[in-house]
Amino acid sequence: MDSSSQTFDPNPPEDRTLPDRLPVMVLTDCHLFPGCLLPLYIFEERYRLMLTHVLSTNRMFCVGSRESTEEGSPVQPYTTAGLVRACVKQSDGTSQLLLLGLRRIRLTGWVQEKPFKVATIEPVATLPEDLDRARELKRQVLELFANACIEEAKQLRAALEGTHDPELVCDVLSYHFTRCPKLQQKLLAEVSLIKRYEMLLAALQKKKCN
Repeated sequence: MDSSSQTFDPNPPEDRTLPDRLPVMVLTDCHLFPGCLLPLYIFEERYRLMLTHVLSTNRMFCVGSRESTEEGSPVQPYTTAGLVRACVKQSDGTSQLLLLGLRRIRLTGWVQEKPFKVATIEPVATLPEDLDRARELKRQVLELFANACIEEAKQLRAALEGTHDPELVCDVLSYHFTRCPKLQQKLLAEVSLIKRYEMLLAALQKKKCN
């Protein structure tokens, strides 16, 4: 399996109906985007319990990103509902898993704190916009990687060029090449695909974010 196939899923599962609440694994500065695969190592007792629950129900949970490293700091409201795509339990009780991003969501409230957090959620829909404009922005973004020196970037660009969904391309590149947590949260919250592409282009061209 090459690196591009490990980092996004070009053939995501059929559209799933999201529940009205999801378990939340709270991490610092960690954002998952739709269509992308996030490797996770489950070792804390609360998340072992969460994983047992998830695997016995709908295999879904999400990653909530804290605003800071402090334990009590707020969790950012926008994230992505995730599906456990693969999971391997180790002899010591820990687990390695791949979480596939399904759909943007907003956390709307907390209904459980222990043994693991559970939040009520609502889906965040992307606005219907000019598809031709979105495809042109897709082309412009991928052109930035035309002369990439890193092999992984070359493989990812080649894979994305054959992807007909401009929203998936934007999300995959946002996941891999925007390392600023504030920008990633803005990209997850933005309902306009055109604006997402414009933010992504600006970040890639400047190689920084505000």
